[in-house]
Amino acid sequence: MSDLHTDLDKGESAVKYTLSGDGAGSIFTIDATTGDIHALRSLDREVKPYYTLRAQAVDINTDWPLEPESEFVIKVQDINDNEPKFLDGPYTASVPEMSPVGTYVTQVTATDADDPTYGNSARVVYSILHGQPYFSVDPKTGIIRTALPNMDREVKEQYQVLIQAKDMGGQLGGLAGTTTVNITLSDVNDNPPRFSKSFFHLRVPESSAVGSAVGRIKAHDLDIGKNAEVEYNIVPGDGGNIFDIVTNEHNQEGILILRKVV
Repeated sequence: MSDLHTDLDKGESAVKYTLSGDGAGSIFTIDATTGDIHALRSLDREVKPYYTLRAQAVDINTDWPLEPESEFVIKVQDINDNEPKFLDGPYTASVPEMSPVGTYVTQVTATDADDPTYGNSARVVYSILHGQPYFSVDPKTGIIRTALPNMDREVKEQYQVLIQAKDMGGQLGGLAGTTTVNITLSDVNDNPPRFSKSFFHLRVPESSAVGSAVGRIKAHDLDIGKNAEVEYNIVPGDGGNIFDIVTNEHNQEGILILRKVV
């Protein structure tokens, strides 16, 4: 791995080399005769990136130092042995239905434990494995955007997108990790209420009391939540002086009320 020699070593075996510091004896050892330093086991840069050691040449008989102690640093060189990981996945996001192409949805981030200053081992590129053509991802930033216009919640509400992060700049041989992004199209008010038929036939007995309910009608709205709440009104001139209509908030029915005796 490395070797240390003193100028006082004339090859007569009067010199002995000693090693101290980070991992001396457990991770690194020194050949007392030659000064060669060896690693006793494999090293992981992501656990400890460098070791500070001290070596000294001493008299083999008296153990007296022959020269001042030398300090040196062993730096563990990185290899690409860690795949990118999405520490915050899986992700959940929402975007309004009918959004224009390019609308921001969310951003995913993968981290790579390899050395970002050495080679491309930690240079991550993002891509979509599943979820096209509805969404796209920026290869550098991980920002997800809509990729199709007129995505209609009433047609399809839930989308599951699979994102890949690959190191080595996305090149062949790079390591990869994936995450899932569950995207929901949120509702916008893009559907009018519709009646199931154009004419409703109701029979009102002459004995009906003023203020009593004489019939029910219902219009259906494909939207949800507040956007699906229906309010009924009688068009002016169409029996508004005889009937009134109120909305049942629980089932969204319109209830016809008799205003005067018939």
